Amino acid sequence: MKKNGKYVYCFVIIALLFVITSETSPSYSQNIINPEEAQEHVGENQTVCGTVASTNYAIGSKGQPTFLNLNRPYPDHIFTIVIWGSDRHKFNNPPEEYFDTKKICVTGTITTYRGKPQIVVNSPSQINEL
Repeated sequence: MKKNGKYVYCFVIIALLFVITSETSPSYSQNIINPEEAQEHVGENQTVCGTVASTNYAIGSKGQPTFLNLNRPYPDHIFTIVIWGSDRHKFNNPPEEYFDTKKICVTGTITTYRGKPQIVVNSPSQINEL
């Protein structure tokens, strides 16, 4: 019986260490999703990763948005990164040129526009190259 008690004791200690470690470690476990999954996560803060398939700096449109479409080009796009003109100065290079065809991840709250998921980026730190 003593032998089994040692095993139980070891198991409890290992389980406690696992719980303590997982709760005190930095959170690297945020789900990374692909653009095709973004529609299922509207309203959530997520990281979406894909390849920039098309870009557009709509300088003549209200708010002068820059659009980066992941995995599929416009008009068949499935996910868009939006950078408003008021935030373009924060980027060292024009986003529509710099990120074109690159594999990137964007982090932020997923919203929708005309039924398509998007993340509005206010800071270059929200976009990371893979």
